[in-house]
Amino acid sequence: MSPPASLRALLAQSIDYAGMFPPCNLGLETALKNQADYVRSDDVWMLNGFVLPVGQFDAAKQFLSLFDPQHPLRVSALGPKSDNAAKFQDALEKSAAAVRSLSAHNVDLVSVNQLEMFLPQDVDISQLREVRSITDSLSVFWEAPADRAQYTVSLLAEHNSEAGAPAFGYKLRTGGVTADEFPTSAEIAKALVVPATHQVPIKFTAGLHHPIRQFRDEVKTEMHGFLNVLGAAVLAAEHKWDEKQTAAMLEDENAKSFLFDNEFFAWREWKIDIKRLKNRRKFVTSFGSCSFDEPREDLRALNVL
Repeated sequence: MSPPASLRALLAQSIDYAGMFPPCNLGLETALKNQADYVRSDDVWMLNGFVLPVGQFDAAKQFLSLFDPQHPLRVSALGPKSDNAAKFQDALEKSAAAVRSLSAHNVDLVSVNQLEMFLPQDVDISQLREVRSITDSLSVFWEAPADRAQYTVSLLAEHNSEAGAPAFGYKLRTGGVTADEFPTSAEIAKALVVPATHQVPIKFTAGLHHPIRQFRDEVKTEMHGFLNVLGAAVLAAEHKWDEKQTAAMLEDENAKSFLFDNEFFAWREWKIDIKRLKNRRKFVTSFGSCSFDEPREDLRALNVL
């Protein structure tokens, strides 16, 4: 049975496989072998990039034979974290050079579709303008904590309004391996409403292993659900929700609140049709997960996949 069209629209190319990162912490070879299996699976429509640290680019080249021109390796490059604007500029220049080198290594087998990097607090709009000349046409997502979401998104929106190249996006961390690494629903809600207002692309990382919000013993806290987060992001934009309404959806732990059919995606009484959903997804791109299996297993348990 094919998944409902609205589920496909919400989850198409939505998962960046990050098997090398906690809590999975797989070795490079094992993670790439998994990716090679995933790109040949029936569920490949949900798969986006393979999250690969820039420092691992050279090591990854020896495993490119796992892929072929019909099933290439699409990389989401992860640049190093810098704590100030000066170090950031240097790290970015080296990362951009590494991206160009890997992209040119074997164009039939590997491509870099986006770059993710932490944005230090002292980076200003003038430096962002300089940065665009370094990253050229590459899609870039800048990470900043939830409590800096409003400032960061406003900064990116100002840059995007001037730039002719692809818009810079915002990357939000939605969890981790300990309870203190999970932002509250209110913090995520604020981080969703601001990008929707400015039409700044947003992606997510960490903590979104399960479709629906639930308490998990392994982290001793509530883990946010990826259907909650992606769904709230598109519905908040579509219906101009405020932070309170957005947080209500993020808090919902009842799978029956979510409806998928071949015409609409709905949460409770709020709907969005498939054409509008696909349009909203241009600004709600993907989430990083160390497992590609767990999200699919949970969706099958909910009988939506």
